[in-house]
Amino acid sequence: MSTTGTLGRYIAARFAIAILGAFLLCVCLIFMIDIVELLRQSGKHGSVPLTSLLWMSLLRVPAFAELTLPFAALVGSITAFLLLSRSSELTIVRAAGMSAWQFVFPGVIVAFVIGLMSILVFNPMAAGARVHAETLYAEAFGKKSSLLKTKKAGLWLRQDSADGQSIISAYSSSDRGMTLTRIEILQFDRNSNFVERIDAKKAQLKDGYWNVSEAWATRPGQIPEYYKNYLVPTYLTRTQVIDSLGSIISISFWDLPKFIALADKAGLPSTKYRVQHQLLLSRPMQMVVMVFLAATVALRTFRFGGIQTMIVTGMIAGFGFFILAEISRQVGISGLTPPMAAAWGPIAIVLCLSLAVLLHQEDG
Repeated sequence: MSTTGTLGRYIAARFAIAILGAFLLCVCLIFMIDIVELLRQSGKHGSVPLTSLLWMSLLRVPAFAELTLPFAALVGSITAFLLLSRSSELTIVRAAGMSAWQFVFPGVIVAFVIGLMSILVFNPMAAGARVHAETLYAEAFGKKSSLLKTKKAGLWLRQDSADGQSIISAYSSSDRGMTLTRIEILQFDRNSNFVERIDAKKAQLKDGYWNVSEAWATRPGQIPEYYKNYLVPTYLTRTQVIDSLGSIISISFWDLPKFIALADKAGLPSTKYRVQHQLLLSRPMQMVVMVFLAATVALRTFRFGGIQTMIVTGMIAGFGFFILAEISRQVGISGLTPPMAAAWGPIAIVLCLSLAVLLHQEDG
Protein backbone atom coordinates (compact mmCIF):
# COMPACT_ATOMS: atom_id res chain seq x y z
CA MET A 1 0.00 0.00 0.00
CA SER A 2 2.86 2.37 0.87
CA THR A 3 4.59 1.65 -2.44
CA THR A 4 1.37 2.11 -4.38
CA GLY A 5 0.69 5.39 -2.62
CA THR A 6 4.19 6.67 -3.32
CA LEU A 7 3.97 5.61 -6.95
CA GLY A 8 0.55 7.22 -7.28
CA ARG A 9 1.86 10.51 -5.92
CA TYR A 10 4.83 10.33 -8.30
CA ILE A 11 2.59 9.76 -11.33
CA ALA A 12 0.22 12.52 -10.17
CA ALA A 13 3.16 14.93 -9.85
CA ARG A 14 4.28 14.11 -13.40
CA PHE A 15 0.78 14.78 -14.71
CA ALA A 16 0.48 18.04 -12.75
CA ILE A 17 3.80 19.32 -14.07
CA ALA A 18 2.96 18.34 -17.65
CA ILE A 19 -0.56 19.84 -17.64
CA LEU A 20 0.45 23.07 -15.93
CA GLY A 21 3.50 23.32 -18.19
CA ALA A 22 1.31 22.98 -21.29
CA PHE A 23 -1.08 25.59 -19.88
CA LEU A 24 1.80 27.98 -19.18
CA LEU A 25 2.97 27.53 -22.78
CA CYS A 26 -0.54 28.41 -23.99
CA VAL A 27 -0.53 31.50 -21.76
CA CYS A 28 2.80 32.66 -23.22
CA LEU A 29 1.60 32.14 -26.80
CA ILE A 30 -1.64 34.01 -26.14
CA PHE A 31 0.23 36.84 -24.46
CA MET A 32 2.57 37.25 -27.43
CA ILE A 33 -0.31 37.21 -29.92
CA ASP A 34 -2.34 39.64 -27.84
CA ILE A 35 0.50 42.12 -27.34
CA VAL A 36 1.14 42.13 -31.09
CA GLU A 37 -2.54 42.92 -31.65
CA LEU A 38 -2.45 45.70 -29.07
CA LEU A 39 0.65 47.16 -30.70
CA ARG A 40 -1.19 47.12 -34.01
CA GLN A 41 -4.17 48.86 -32.43
CA SER A 42 -1.85 51.40 -30.83
CA GLY A 43 -0.30 52.25 -34.17
CA LYS A 44 -3.72 52.53 -35.79
CA HIS A 45 -5.64 54.52 -33.16
CA GLY A 46 -2.92 56.51 -31.45
CA SER A 47 0.26 56.00 -29.47
CA VAL A 48 -0.18 54.20 -26.14
CA PRO A 49 2.73 53.66 -23.70
CA LEU A 50 4.26 50.19 -23.91
CA THR A 51 3.85 49.69 -20.16
CA SER A 52 0.10 50.32 -20.51
CA LEU A 53 -0.12 47.82 -23.35
CA LEU A 54 1.76 45.18 -21.36
CA TRP A 55 -0.48 45.69 -18.33
CA MET A 56 -3.60 45.60 -20.49
CA SER A 57 -2.48 42.37 -22.14
CA LEU A 58 -1.66 40.75 -18.80
CA LEU A 59 -5.21 41.54 -17.66
CA ARG A 60 -6.75 40.18 -20.87
CA VAL A 61 -4.73 36.98 -21.12
CA PRO A 62 -6.26 34.98 -18.19
CA ALA A 63 -9.77 35.08 -19.68
CA PHE A 64 -8.44 33.93 -23.06
CA ALA A 65 -6.08 31.35 -21.57
CA GLU A 66 -8.88 29.83 -19.50
CA LEU A 67 -10.43 28.51 -22.72
CA THR A 68 -7.26 26.51 -23.45
CA LEU A 69 -7.30 24.52 -20.19
CA PRO A 70 -8.87 21.37 -21.72
CA PHE A 71 -6.39 21.51 -24.60
CA ALA A 72 -3.56 21.88 -22.06
CA ALA A 73 -4.91 18.83 -20.20
CA LEU A 74 -4.86 16.80 -23.43
CA VAL A 75 -1.35 17.87 -24.45
CA GLY A 76 -0.02 17.56 -20.90
CA SER A 77 -1.51 14.08 -20.45
CA ILE A 78 -0.09 12.82 -23.75
CA THR A 79 3.28 14.29 -22.78
CA ALA A 80 3.19 12.66 -19.34
CA PHE A 81 2.32 9.24 -20.79
CA LEU A 82 5.02 9.47 -23.46
CA LEU A 83 7.72 10.59 -21.03
CA LEU A 84 6.88 7.77 -18.63
CA SER A 85 6.93 5.36 -21.53
CA ARG A 86 10.22 6.67 -22.89
CA SER A 87 11.94 6.21 -19.52
CA SER A 88 10.52 2.64 -19.35
CA GLU A 89 8.66 3.51 -16.14
CA LEU A 90 5.39 2.63 -17.81
CA THR A 91 6.75 -0.78 -18.84
CA ILE A 92 8.06 -1.50 -15.35
CA VAL A 93 4.84 -0.66 -13.49
CA ARG A 94 2.77 -2.57 -16.03
CA ALA A 95 5.08 -5.59 -15.61
CA ALA A 96 4.64 -5.28 -11.84
CA GLY A 97 0.92 -5.91 -12.27
CA MET A 98 -0.50 -2.39 -12.33
CA SER A 99 -3.46 -2.10 -14.71
CA ALA A 100 -4.06 0.80 -17.07
CA TRP A 101 -6.90 1.99 -14.82
CA GLN A 102 -4.57 2.23 -11.81
CA PHE A 103 -2.00 4.05 -13.92
CA VAL A 104 -4.52 6.54 -15.30
CA PHE A 105 -6.28 7.20 -11.99
CA PRO A 106 -3.66 9.67 -10.56
CA GLY A 107 -3.84 11.70 -13.78
CA VAL A 108 -7.63 11.74 -13.56
CA ILE A 109 -7.50 13.07 -10.00
CA VAL A 110 -4.99 15.78 -10.95
CA ALA A 111 -7.05 16.86 -13.97
CA PHE A 112 -10.25 16.97 -11.93
CA VAL A 113 -8.63 19.08 -9.16
CA ILE A 114 -7.12 21.51 -11.69
CA GLY A 115 -10.50 21.83 -13.42
CA LEU A 116 -12.26 22.40 -10.10
CA MET A 117 -9.78 25.07 -9.01
CA SER A 118 -10.07 26.75 -12.39
CA ILE A 119 -13.79 27.43 -11.94
CA LEU A 120 -13.70 28.21 -8.22
CA VAL A 121 -10.58 30.41 -8.12
CA PHE A 122 -9.04 31.12 -11.52
CA ASN A 123 -12.28 32.00 -13.34
CA PRO A 124 -13.37 34.75 -10.88
CA MET A 125 -9.87 36.24 -11.01
CA ALA A 126 -9.81 36.12 -14.81
CA ALA A 127 -13.29 37.66 -15.04
CA GLY A 128 -12.34 40.51 -12.70
CA ALA A 129 -9.16 41.18 -14.66
CA ARG A 130 -11.16 41.14 -17.89
CA VAL A 131 -13.54 43.82 -16.58
CA HIS A 132 -10.61 46.08 -15.74
CA ALA A 133 -8.97 45.33 -19.10
CA GLU A 134 -12.13 46.32 -20.98
CA THR A 135 -12.14 49.69 -19.21
CA LEU A 136 -8.48 50.31 -20.00
CA TYR A 137 -9.00 49.23 -23.61
CA ALA A 138 -11.92 51.60 -24.04
CA GLU A 139 -9.94 54.48 -22.55
CA ALA A 140 -6.85 53.74 -24.66
CA PHE A 141 -8.42 53.01 -28.03
CA GLY A 142 -11.96 54.34 -27.66
CA LYS A 143 -13.62 51.26 -29.02
CA LYS A 144 -14.63 47.73 -28.19
CA SER A 145 -16.35 45.05 -30.23
CA SER A 146 -19.92 44.26 -29.27
CA LEU A 147 -23.17 42.93 -30.63
CA LEU A 148 -24.47 46.42 -31.37
CA LYS A 149 -21.34 47.74 -33.01
CA THR A 150 -21.33 48.69 -36.66
CA LYS A 151 -18.22 49.32 -38.68
CA LYS A 152 -18.29 53.11 -38.33
CA ALA A 153 -21.22 54.14 -36.17
CA GLY A 154 -20.15 52.65 -32.83
CA LEU A 155 -22.80 51.58 -30.30
CA TRP A 156 -26.44 52.60 -30.34
CA LEU A 157 -29.08 52.27 -27.62
CA ARG A 158 -32.69 53.38 -27.72
CA GLN A 159 -34.28 53.83 -24.31
CA ASP A 160 -37.41 55.12 -22.65
CA SER A 161 -37.96 57.00 -19.40
CA ALA A 162 -40.55 59.06 -17.56
CA ASP A 163 -39.37 62.17 -19.42
CA GLY A 164 -39.55 60.59 -22.87
CA GLN A 165 -37.37 58.63 -25.25
CA SER A 166 -33.63 58.98 -25.77
CA ILE A 167 -31.17 57.74 -28.37
CA ILE A 168 -27.67 57.08 -27.06
CA SER A 169 -24.68 56.81 -29.34
CA ALA A 170 -21.37 55.70 -27.81
CA TYR A 171 -18.01 55.05 -29.36
CA SER A 172 -17.18 52.25 -26.92
CA SER A 173 -18.41 50.30 -23.91
CA SER A 174 -16.70 48.64 -20.97
CA ASP A 175 -17.47 47.08 -17.58
CA ARG A 176 -19.99 44.66 -19.14
CA GLY A 177 -21.75 47.55 -20.88
CA MET A 178 -22.24 49.54 -17.68
CA THR A 179 -19.86 52.29 -18.83
CA LEU A 180 -20.11 54.08 -22.17
CA THR A 181 -17.42 56.44 -23.45
CA ARG A 182 -17.51 59.33 -25.94
CA ILE A 183 -21.29 59.48 -25.98
CA GLU A 184 -23.97 61.56 -27.66
CA ILE A 185 -27.54 61.56 -26.35
CA LEU A 186 -30.57 62.90 -28.22
CA GLN A 187 -33.48 63.46 -25.84
CA PHE A 188 -37.15 63.76 -26.79
CA ASP A 189 -40.23 64.53 -24.70
CA ARG A 190 -43.35 62.36 -24.38
CA ASN A 191 -44.71 63.89 -27.62
CA SER A 192 -41.53 62.96 -29.53
CA ASN A 193 -40.39 66.59 -29.72
CA PHE A 194 -36.63 67.19 -29.63
CA VAL A 195 -35.51 68.56 -26.25
CA GLU A 196 -31.72 68.56 -26.10
CA ARG A 197 -28.50 67.02 -27.27
CA ILE A 198 -25.87 65.92 -24.75
CA ASP A 199 -22.23 65.35 -25.63
CA ALA A 200 -20.12 63.81 -22.90
CA LYS A 201 -16.95 61.93 -22.16
CA LYS A 202 -18.49 59.06 -20.19
CA ALA A 203 -21.77 57.70 -18.83
CA GLN A 204 -22.30 55.06 -16.15
CA LEU A 205 -25.54 53.17 -15.64
CA LYS A 206 -27.01 53.43 -12.15
CA ASP A 207 -30.38 52.34 -10.76
CA GLY A 208 -32.87 54.20 -12.96
CA TYR A 209 -30.52 56.72 -14.56
CA TRP A 210 -27.31 57.31 -16.48
CA ASN A 211 -24.68 59.31 -14.60
CA VAL A 212 -23.14 61.40 -17.40
CA SER A 213 -19.71 62.94 -16.72
CA GLU A 214 -18.33 66.15 -18.24
CA ALA A 215 -21.46 66.81 -20.30
CA TRP A 216 -22.34 69.64 -22.66
CA ALA A 217 -26.11 70.11 -23.07
CA THR A 218 -27.32 71.91 -26.20
CA ARG A 219 -30.98 73.00 -26.34
CA PRO A 220 -32.80 74.71 -29.24
CA GLY A 221 -32.19 78.48 -29.21
CA GLN A 222 -29.87 78.35 -26.15
CA ILE A 223 -26.14 78.49 -25.54
CA PRO A 224 -24.59 75.09 -24.71
CA GLU A 225 -24.20 74.51 -20.96
CA TYR A 226 -21.50 72.49 -19.21
CA TYR A 227 -22.30 70.05 -16.38
CA LYS A 228 -19.76 68.15 -14.30
CA ASN A 229 -22.39 65.47 -13.72
CA TYR A 230 -25.69 65.19 -15.59
CA LEU A 231 -28.42 62.65 -14.82
CA VAL A 232 -30.41 61.09 -17.65
CA PRO A 233 -33.36 58.95 -16.47
CA THR A 234 -33.86 55.50 -18.00
CA TYR A 235 -35.99 52.39 -17.71
CA LEU A 236 -33.06 50.24 -18.83
CA THR A 237 -31.86 47.67 -16.31
CA ARG A 238 -28.36 46.34 -15.81
CA THR A 239 -29.45 42.99 -17.21
CA GLN A 240 -30.79 44.55 -20.40
CA VAL A 241 -27.59 46.46 -21.02
CA ILE A 242 -25.35 43.49 -20.20
CA ASP A 243 -27.42 41.29 -22.49
CA SER A 244 -26.76 43.72 -25.35
CA LEU A 245 -23.29 45.06 -24.66
CA GLY A 246 -21.66 42.93 -22.00
CA SER A 247 -18.93 40.33 -22.48
CA ILE A 248 -19.96 37.00 -21.02
CA ILE A 249 -16.37 35.99 -20.28
CA SER A 250 -16.17 38.96 -17.90
CA ILE A 251 -18.86 37.39 -15.66
CA SER A 252 -17.41 35.06 -13.05
CA PHE A 253 -18.67 31.62 -12.10
CA TRP A 254 -19.99 32.95 -8.78
CA ASP A 255 -21.91 35.81 -10.46
CA LEU A 256 -23.58 33.78 -13.23
CA PRO A 257 -26.48 32.45 -11.09
CA LYS A 258 -27.31 36.05 -10.12
CA PHE A 259 -27.34 37.18 -13.74
CA ILE A 260 -29.51 34.21 -14.71
CA ALA A 261 -32.01 35.15 -11.99
CA LEU A 262 -31.97 38.82 -13.04
CA ALA A 263 -32.54 37.93 -16.68
CA ASP A 264 -35.44 35.62 -15.82
CA LYS A 265 -36.97 38.26 -13.56
CA ALA A 266 -36.70 40.88 -16.30
CA GLY A 267 -38.21 38.53 -18.86
CA LEU A 268 -35.03 38.55 -20.97
CA PRO A 269 -33.31 35.55 -22.61
CA SER A 270 -30.97 33.84 -20.18
CA THR A 271 -29.94 30.92 -22.38
CA LYS A 272 -26.37 32.03 -23.01
CA TYR A 273 -25.82 32.57 -19.27
CA ARG A 274 -27.21 29.12 -18.51
CA VAL A 275 -25.01 27.50 -21.17
CA GLN A 276 -21.94 29.31 -19.85
CA HIS A 277 -22.76 28.22 -16.30
CA GLN A 278 -23.12 24.59 -17.36
CA LEU A 279 -19.89 24.77 -19.36
CA LEU A 280 -18.03 25.95 -16.28
CA LEU A 281 -19.65 23.28 -14.12
CA SER A 282 -18.62 20.62 -16.63
CA ARG A 283 -14.99 21.74 -16.88
CA PRO A 284 -13.59 19.30 -14.25
CA MET A 285 -15.15 16.38 -16.14
CA GLN A 286 -13.95 17.87 -19.42
CA MET A 287 -10.42 17.79 -18.03
CA VAL A 288 -10.92 14.18 -16.94
CA VAL A 289 -12.10 13.22 -20.42
CA MET A 290 -8.92 14.70 -21.87
CA VAL A 291 -6.84 12.34 -19.71
CA PHE A 292 -8.82 9.30 -20.86
CA LEU A 293 -8.58 10.49 -24.46
CA ALA A 294 -4.82 10.84 -24.11
CA ALA A 295 -4.59 7.36 -22.58
CA THR A 296 -6.26 5.77 -25.61
CA VAL A 297 -3.43 6.93 -27.90
CA ALA A 298 -0.41 7.13 -25.55
CA LEU A 299 -0.55 4.02 -23.34
CA ARG A 300 2.01 2.06 -25.27
CA THR A 301 5.78 1.70 -25.06
CA PHE A 302 8.34 3.35 -27.31
CA ARG A 303 9.64 -0.01 -28.53
CA PHE A 304 6.43 -0.54 -30.52
CA GLY A 305 7.16 2.63 -32.54
CA GLY A 306 4.57 4.82 -34.20
CA ILE A 307 4.96 7.60 -31.62
CA GLN A 308 4.38 10.34 -34.19
CA THR A 309 1.21 8.64 -35.33
CA MET A 310 0.01 8.38 -31.74
CA ILE A 311 0.57 12.08 -31.10
CA VAL A 312 -1.14 13.13 -34.34
CA THR A 313 -4.06 10.81 -33.59
CA GLY A 314 -4.44 12.29 -30.12
CA MET A 315 -4.37 15.86 -31.45
CA ILE A 316 -6.94 15.04 -34.14
CA ALA A 317 -9.19 13.38 -31.56
CA GLY A 318 -8.84 16.40 -29.27
CA PHE A 319 -9.67 18.89 -32.01
CA GLY A 320 -12.64 16.73 -32.97
CA PHE A 321 -13.90 16.94 -29.40
CA PHE A 322 -13.45 20.72 -29.30
CA ILE A 323 -15.32 21.15 -32.59
CA LEU A 324 -18.14 18.94 -31.31
CA ALA A 325 -18.25 20.90 -28.03
CA GLU A 326 -18.38 24.25 -29.86
CA ILE A 327 -21.16 23.07 -32.17
CA SER A 328 -23.09 21.80 -29.16
CA ARG A 329 -22.55 25.14 -27.37
CA GLN A 330 -23.89 27.12 -30.30
CA VAL A 331 -26.90 24.79 -30.56
CA GLY A 332 -27.52 25.30 -26.84
CA ILE A 333 -27.29 29.10 -27.11
CA SER A 334 -29.78 29.03 -29.98
CA GLY A 335 -32.23 27.24 -27.67
CA LEU A 336 -32.49 24.05 -29.72
CA THR A 337 -31.22 21.90 -26.84
CA PRO A 338 -31.27 22.35 -23.05
CA PRO A 339 -28.13 24.07 -21.66
CA MET A 340 -27.20 20.99 -19.64
CA ALA A 341 -27.33 18.75 -22.71
CA ALA A 342 -25.31 21.27 -24.72
CA ALA A 343 -22.52 21.33 -22.12
CA TRP A 344 -22.48 17.72 -20.94
CA GLY A 345 -23.48 15.89 -24.15
CA PRO A 346 -20.07 16.00 -25.92
CA ILE A 347 -18.33 15.04 -22.67
CA ALA A 348 -20.55 11.98 -22.21
CA ILE A 349 -20.03 10.89 -25.83
CA VAL A 350 -16.24 11.19 -25.81
CA LEU A 351 -15.97 9.66 -22.32
CA CYS A 352 -17.93 6.57 -23.40
CA LEU A 353 -15.83 6.19 -26.56
CA SER A 354 -12.56 6.61 -24.65
CA LEU A 355 -13.55 4.08 -21.99
CA ALA A 356 -14.61 1.61 -24.68
CA VAL A 357 -11.24 1.93 -26.44
CA LEU A 358 -9.34 1.55 -23.15
CA LEU A 359 -11.38 -1.52 -22.22
CA HIS A 360 -10.59 -3.05 -25.59
CA GLN A 361 -6.87 -2.26 -25.26
CA GLU A 362 -6.63 -3.49 -21.69
CA ASP A 363 -8.95 -6.49 -21.61
CA GLY A 364 -9.41 -7.28 -25.30
